[in-house]
Amino acid sequence: MAAVLPPPFRPQIINGFAIGGICLIRLKQVRPKFLPWAWGISSENAAHRIAVEWEAEGEKMHGVYIPRRDTDSRLNALAGGRIFPGIHHHARFTVVETNAHYSVQMQSDDGTTTVHVSGRVASTIPPASVFDSLHAASEFFAQGSLGYSHTGINGKFDGLELHCQNWHVEPLDVDAIQSSFFEDATRFPAGTVEFDCALLMRNIVHEWHGRPDLCCSTEIEA
Repeated sequence: MAAVLPPPFRPQIINGFAIGGICLIRLKQVRPKFLPWAWGISSENAAHRIAVEWEAEGEKMHGVYIPRRDTDSRLNALAGGRIFPGIHHHARFTVVETNAHYSVQMQSDDGTTTVHVSGRVASTIPPASVFDSLHAASEFFAQGSLGYSHTGINGKFDGLELHCQNWHVEPLDVDAIQSSFFEDATRFPAGTVEFDCALLMRNIVHEWHGRPDLCCSTEIEA
């Protein structure tokens, strides 16, 4: 995992393992805070993310590095990296929800990224998970509220922080999972990536807050 992270990030280790994931997000009524609900837009989105640590002013920080964002919103794809943080690639999403079963498939327009996750709401996380309990998994991912996204400029990362009014996760019993990013053998040789668990969050009231860019010198990048 360390090999795919740019400076100053390093993998955050949990019970001996680095943690990567795909955050599949349906956003509803997204708008600037000063606008009424009627102005909000909705979209399907995917963010590939890696749990990381880094140093800032002598303090150890925790969050996520996001090498790739995809969206079905033309507006998000146009504005991402310009009006709001993070480059967004346009993609097609197919979402099916029936009772407690969820299925999300994504194919990016540029043909480089595909995702498929399918599963049913469960009562516990898999017993082989690196997390000791659902509570431990929930606490870990809650720490990843601050994210820095790839910008296309070496050493510069867009900052975005998630504020949730109600944080609640449920485990998913996954019956299908596929990610072209994590299955790319040029990034992760065979046997170095293993599925751990999937978590579901529903009806979460939240806000996104832009944070100052994180920049690294060319000496650090070299």
